[in-house]
Amino acid sequence: MQQGRRRRSAFHVAGGAGLLGAAGMALVMAATTPAVKQQSVRAAAEDDRPAKNVIFIHGDGLSIAAREATRLNTVGYHDDLVMNSLAVSALVHTSADDPREAVTDSAAGATAYASGIKTYNGAIGVDVNRRPVPTVLERAREAGKATGLVTTAQVTDASPAAFGAHVENRSQQSEIARQYLDSSKPDVILGGGEDYWYPPGDPGAYPDNPPTDPTEQSRSDRGNLVQRAQDMGYDYVTNFTEMRRSDSRKLLGLFANQEMFEQRAEGQGDIYDPVVSLPQMTRKALDVLSRDRDGFFLVVEEEAIDEMAHRNNAELTIRATQQLDRAVNAALRFAAAHPNTLIIVAADHETGGLAIENTTDTTVPTGITGSAEDGPFDIAGSDLQFTIDWTTTNHTGGDTPLTAGGPGSAALSGVIENTDVHDAMVDAMRLDE
Repeated sequence: MQQGRRRRSAFHVAGGAGLLGAAGMALVMAATTPAVKQQSVRAAAEDDRPAKNVIFIHGDGLSIAAREATRLNTVGYHDDLVMNSLAVSALVHTSADDPREAVTDSAAGATAYASGIKTYNGAIGVDVNRRPVPTVLERAREAGKATGLVTTAQVTDASPAAFGAHVENRSQQSEIARQYLDSSKPDVILGGGEDYWYPPGDPGAYPDNPPTDPTEQSRSDRGNLVQRAQDMGYDYVTNFTEMRRSDSRKLLGLFANQEMFEQRAEGQGDIYDPVVSLPQMTRKALDVLSRDRDGFFLVVEEEAIDEMAHRNNAELTIRATQQLDRAVNAALRFAAAHPNTLIIVAADHETGGLAIENTTDTTVPTGITGSAEDGPFDIAGSDLQFTIDWTTTNHTGGDTPLTAGGPGSAALSGVIENTDVHDAMVDAMRLDE
């Protein structure tokens, strides 16, 4: 069924240089040359140095098709996204170990990445028997490394939580925040979700019941966790200026009541305009964590890809993926100066059943329902356009794309399990030694 076909302008800077930067453009140009790419893969396989730093970049819900739609709309046929410039690539099996559902959720998916085990949907850092399992972030901290969590979701949402907490149900967000402070102790925590850090009646920096979503209000059942964080030495910041000015080695930034965007269908109150962008948070986290002489482990997540795909909102799904790519560019710029850095760009599952179609593909067979079409979208640098067809508002079970570069990245090639990503990060940092 065809819905709301409206022309979309490409969201990019002419030629791509503004999006990618000179370093990123050079990497992309090299990566799209097959011989150079093969040399890069061989070099990765021969690089047996330990990774001092690991940056795990997570596009929640980012399918192969969503990644390609973003490439087409951003840089077109003859260029590429920064995330595709990394030398090593893989397809990742995403299944959970759930007794009722065939397709994973973000909690089980992130726990597989964080702890190397398959578990049930909704589980955060626990196995199928609800027993806590150590995370790569916790193990990196035990090895003396700095650690950080950056997301446009609530900082206590499923994906970041799986790296720093252990609860039986992902809904326990204030308990997750408490565990960050009392147990896993990330040095940097940046994102949304202020509501879970303040008790009812204490709105914090972002007012309760805002007009964009009147349901948002403070709801911590673990007391004032912001005050506790400050008592523990965290510098608490609530906007870009405060974040930029902070020189603390322990940083807590909460920039929204809930997610740092409003996930809605197009034209129904949908907003993607974070107070602090994902690339800005990423650069700040890298600045803080890189002061640790033993290195660091950092998780960076763009949540809006998933949330907008749940609403079949193609325009903001693409925009969020563009922001993820800019965060990857920030990581690559850091790695250029710190070559002992492993960068991984991955996704926990697909969302929305997104497909790229010709604008002329408008016929729906008789009896077929549930297909929503969005667009058209420009293909950058050409006169062509494409549409996006959605088949569901839920998660789908296909393999997800992964790209990686740096020490240890050679282990992440081919067709792999999501748990293999955890193992590769542990091996790269020599955490088993």
